[in-house]
Amino acid sequence: MKLYSQSDIGLLRNSNQDFCLTGYFPDGAAWAVVCDGMGGANGGSTASRVAAENISETITAGYRENMDSEEICSLMKLAVDYANKAVYEMSRHVAGLEGMGTTVVCVIAKDERLHVVHAGDSRAYLFTGDSIRQITTDHSIVQELVSAGKITPEQARSHPNRNLITRALGTEPKLMTDYNTVEFKDDAKVILCTDGMSNYITDDGLLDFIRSNDCDQLTDKLIEKAKEMGGSDNITVAIISA
Repeated sequence: MKLYSQSDIGLLRNSNQDFCLTGYFPDGAAWAVVCDGMGGANGGSTASRVAAENISETITAGYRENMDSEEICSLMKLAVDYANKAVYEMSRHVAGLEGMGTTVVCVIAKDERLHVVHAGDSRAYLFTGDSIRQITTDHSIVQELVSAGKITPEQARSHPNRNLITRALGTEPKLMTDYNTVEFKDDAKVILCTDGMSNYITDDGLLDFIRSNDCDQLTDKLIEKAKEMGGSDNITVAIISA
C-alpha cells in the first residue's frame, strides 16, 4: 500500500484549521485520519490537531497484526471516543477554546478490507475499477435535505447552510460515529478529504482526476483545482492506494 497526503490553507483563510496524519503499521497495513476544525482560528486548529494526534496514538498503540474486522472497528471507535473526550475537556478548561470541535474521517486498510469511521462532513471516496463512490454520508443539514428529497446534490453545493454540520468531535461529552467496511484490493484507492475539496469538485470531476493522474500527483492536482474553483476554505486530501 502507498500513502499520499497534503493540506493547503486555500485562498481566503488566514490559518489552516485542517489536520491530517497518515502511517503504516508494522505488518504493512495503512491508516489515515483527516480532521477539519471549527471554533475560530485557534480553536479550530487546536481541535483538529488534538483529535488527529489522539486518534493516531490510540490506533498505533492498540493495533495488532492478527486483529479481525470487529476488533479493528472497536479500536477505531475507541480512538475517536478518546479524542472526543480530549477535545471536549480542553474546550471546557482552556480559555479561548470554548466551543471548539472538528470533523473526523479515519480509515484503516488491512487484508483487502477498508475500515472507515467518521463524524461530520469530511468524506471518504472509494475508487475501484473505473468508478468512484462516496462511502461516508455527511452529517450535515444539507445532507438531511438531500436525503429527504427537498434539494438535489447539486443544489446542496451552493446552499447557504452547506457548512452546518450535525455531528462534530469535541462538542459534546459523547459522540455518535458511523462505521463502515468495504472490499479494498487490486488497484483500489480511498480518497479522504475535507469540504474545502468536496465543495468544489464533483464525483465525476474526482473520477476524471483519478483516471488522468498518478497518485503522487493527485493530491496536488485536486488542491490546485479546488483553488481554481474558488478555494475559499482550507483543503486537505489523503489517499491510500492498495
